[in-house]
Formats: sequence, C-alpha cells, structure tokens
Amino acid sequence: MTSDPQIPSTLKTAIRENAGRFRWLGIALIVIGVLAILFPILASVTFKVILGWFFLLTGALTLWHAFQTRDWQPAVLSGLVGLLHLAVGVYLAFFAFTGLIGLTVLLAILFLIQGALELSLAWQHRPGHGNEGPGWAWMGLSGAVTVVLGVLLLTGLPGTALWALGLLMGINFLTTGISFVALAGAANKL
Repeated sequence: MTSDPQIPSTLKTAIRENAGRFRWLGIALIVIGVLAILFPILASVTFKVILGWFFLLTGALTLWHAFQTRDWQPAVLSGLVGLLHLAVGVYLAFFAFTGLIGLTVLLAILFLIQGALELSLAWQHRPGHGNEGPGWAWMGLSGAVTVVLGVLLLTGLPGTALWALGLLMGINFLTTGISFVALAGAANKL
C-alpha cells in the first residue's frame, strides 16, 4: 500500500512517532467500552456522578469568581449561575439514580435533531438533484437509525434511563478505541 499524498508529512510523522500511545489509548478505551456495555446501569450512574462533580467544580469556581469581582455589576448574576451549577452538581453527584431520566431525555432530543439533520443532508445530496455526493445513502441510513434511537429512548422511559447512557457511552468508547488501534496499526504504512 502506498502512502496517501493528501496527508501532510508532519501529520504522518506525528502519527508514526505516537503509534504506541495511540495503541495503548485505543486498548484502554476498548476495555472501558466493553465494561460499559456489559454493565450499562453502573456506567450510566458513573457517568451521571462524574457529570455532577463537574457541575460542582464549575459552580464553586463561578461562585468564587463572583465574590472576587463584587464591584463588577453582573457579579450577582454570575453568583446565581454558580449557585445553579452547585445545585445541579449536588443533585447529580450525590443521588445515585436521580437525573438519569433527564439526561436520557436530553440524549433522545439530541439524537432526534442529529438524525433529522442527517436525513436532510442525505435528501439534498441524493442522485438526480444536481449536488449528489458520495455516501448520501449511508448518511440517510445513519439519520434514520439515529431518529429511531431517539424515539426508542423517549418511548421506553423511564426504563431506558437506567441503561441507555452507559450502553451508548460504551459503544462510543469501543468504536473510538478500535479506531485508535487501527490508526496505530496503519502508522507504518503512512
């Protein structure tokens, strides 16, 4: 296989030099992804708790900033945002199963919007309409599947809230890990 002339030489060199790191990152993501797929409820709760701690951290920093800038007129509003982040953080971080339904609804809405946009792009690029592009059918299929996933998440509530986040995170980590391992494997061919 010959080297791709479209890839800049600096990028090729960086990939070759870091192939080992890519491989180890890929393996770690594959392991985490498989564990999340095997234990989706635990992964969902873990994801939610980590998100809660991020809200706690951003809330504390925003509140601290508001107190440090008391002379700045919007400091009160900044302080209110900090308190809101703290409240959401406590809710997500310290109450194991609360918040999963809300996060699942947000994920379902994201899937519905993403799927609709992909279907729209596929429709615009289908053959016979002047601007056809390669892969339009795959994009259409991806959009349709994404819309179906969004509908299934919404119609399956509250049951889907327990496993959906963990399972989808696991699939994402698994596929990302596989891509990093594949990139590391292809490094010598670049």
